[in-house]
Amino acid sequence: PQLADKPLFRDPIYDGAADPVIVYNAEKKKWYMFYTNRRAKADNLDGVSWVHGTRIGIAESENGARWNYVDTANINYRPVNDYTHWAPEVLEHKGIFHMYLTYVPGVFTDWKHPRYIVHLTSKNLTDWKFESKLQLAKDKVIDACVYPLPQGGWRMWYNNESDGKSVYYADSPDLYQWTDKGKALATRGEGPKVFRWKDKFWMVVDMWKGLGIYSSDDLMHWTAQKERILEQPGTGEDDGVMGGHPDVLVKDGRAYIFYFTHPGKTPDNKGKDGYEQRRSSIQLAELKYENGKITCDRNASLLIGL
Repeated sequence: PQLADKPLFRDPIYDGAADPVIVYNAEKKKWYMFYTNRRAKADNLDGVSWVHGTRIGIAESENGARWNYVDTANINYRPVNDYTHWAPEVLEHKGIFHMYLTYVPGVFTDWKHPRYIVHLTSKNLTDWKFESKLQLAKDKVIDACVYPLPQGGWRMWYNNESDGKSVYYADSPDLYQWTDKGKALATRGEGPKVFRWKDKFWMVVDMWKGLGIYSSDDLMHWTAQKERILEQPGTGEDDGVMGGHPDVLVKDGRAYIFYFTHPGKTPDNKGKDGYEQRRSSIQLAELKYENGKITCDRNASLLIGL
């Protein structure tokens, strides 16, 4: 085990890494991090166009403590010239990697445009083949999370922006054919992430005021935890603001949360919108389970050896 870097990773191209997801690359014997990239370094971009116009970034690590930039994912789906890739969900099943990607058909200055989720597959985690555009509740959906059902099949949770940004879900027998099932949570938030730990299912949701925690015994009925995590600023480098859109990796009984921060979005900088407010960093902390609740000390030094 080594002491994890703080911050864990910053994208060297645009300095806008966010929305991480972690998966193991057995062929290279390394962990891969896929992430949304925003053009924080770019000048003269109107509105929120800096959040658009990029591909998914990839970083790698041998043990989870130090990460190096690899490349962007070669996604074979470009029906329009200007496009945006957001919030990848990546998993492996029977030797095939599956990605559920939020696709925005353009580069826009505001949030009033369609986005939808597409399914892609890969054998090497670099080159991705388009499989389908998912037919979900609306054509303004983002942030897929996929988890296997105990009875067989798969469930996807995603953010339905057309319904107050609540969490919806869909089911599949095979990761290819999906049937939308409607609302899963009435909460307002983004980036749902489901995992199993301590004999329960958990869902973490980015509520823009820290991360909301929900627990379940059946992946259908969810109970909210009163306390949010990563809401209060940390003391580490680039960690003095709330945490956002995470992934959770459970390994050898421990649960690691990979999240991102906008280090320059402090109360002192309210109203500013420059490079310092736009840039983002990936951070890593460990979850703890105490008295039936999940807690997270983001300031604790973390030894990790995946």
